[in-house]
Amino acid sequence: MTNSRVKSPLFSLTHRTRAKYITRWMLYMKLNAMDRVRDPIEKSADDSIDLYDVTSWEVRTRTDWIASVLWRGLSAVARLTVVLVAFSLLLGVGGLAVLTDPATGLLTLFSALPAIGLTAYVYFSDVTSSEPLSLLTITFLLGVLTANFAAVLNTLFRPLFRVLGFVGLILFFFMVVAPIEESVKLLAVRLYAYTNDQFNSVLDGAVYGAMAGLGFAVIENALYIARQLPSGGADLGLGLIGVGGGITAVRALAGPGHVIYSAIAGYYLGLAKFNPGSRGPIVIKGLLLAAVIHATYNSTVGFGSALIESVTGLGGLFPSLIYIVIYDSIFGLYLFQKIRRYSVRYQQTQTIPTSPESPQREQN
Repeated sequence: MTNSRVKSPLFSLTHRTRAKYITRWMLYMKLNAMDRVRDPIEKSADDSIDLYDVTSWEVRTRTDWIASVLWRGLSAVARLTVVLVAFSLLLGVGGLAVLTDPATGLLTLFSALPAIGLTAYVYFSDVTSSEPLSLLTITFLLGVLTANFAAVLNTLFRPLFRVLGFVGLILFFFMVVAPIEESVKLLAVRLYAYTNDQFNSVLDGAVYGAMAGLGFAVIENALYIARQLPSGGADLGLGLIGVGGGITAVRALAGPGHVIYSAIAGYYLGLAKFNPGSRGPIVIKGLLLAAVIHATYNSTVGFGSALIESVTGLGGLFPSLIYIVIYDSIFGLYLFQKIRRYSVRYQQTQTIPTSPESPQREQN
């Protein structure tokens, strides 16, 4: 007679695999317990006791509903205020006029192609689910807008470091430029995408971080290119390449760096979202990594390019190109490894059988 009892798929695994799975689950439960501090009453009470407005809270009464609506409204107003201020700064620095100028716009598009390619790579590396185009577009536009905060703050603080000469320049990169620029790019993600339900995995942080970095790179490239074009503008055609080709090539080299730095910081923002008890330190870690990588690039690109030129004898943009490719490849590989490690762990968890005794993982 056949035994009709169904054996849990968990116990069909090898002892080592089962032990790893149980260990991961225990760690998950421990982290969640650490993230949520519980009142003594809540620890001891069972489900039969109503703890509403005693140790727990949910929307039940009209007052609760009003408070909830007010909170959401105030949050929306705060985000809208940030966006409006950023848009005003964009108008103030002439960014909108720059972006709508055909010649500048075309050169900016060319300059952004490497950064666009890198952003696409990060996007297609997301093994969990495809991010909606609307969220990606909004994050990109917010990256364009929040970049203006960095432009204003960098200009404001630069005179304080200029008197220190070369040392002041290095300090300026590490203490002002990199921290501020990485923070405003992360702000572009935090303002909208972060609170959306579609932001449902750690890796989504890297995707939206890359989009914010792309937006930052686009407006920065546009402003640099516009300064190099004739004051009366430039005609579209082959002559445009002669006038703005050099600066376009230079900016094309700088763009991918912004994507890499903010994708790294964004990854840690995603990690923070799913570890609320350690949210602050995780976000700071991501910003520190991105800012140090960014500031080190700013501080070494001139010397590194000159060294390559002296060793190879190459002239023009080639030494800078070689140095930037090497530098971006090193930290691009770091980003790639983080994405790959997440992807491997994701595939491993998707292949673990589930049972009534084990938690069901949401399928994307």
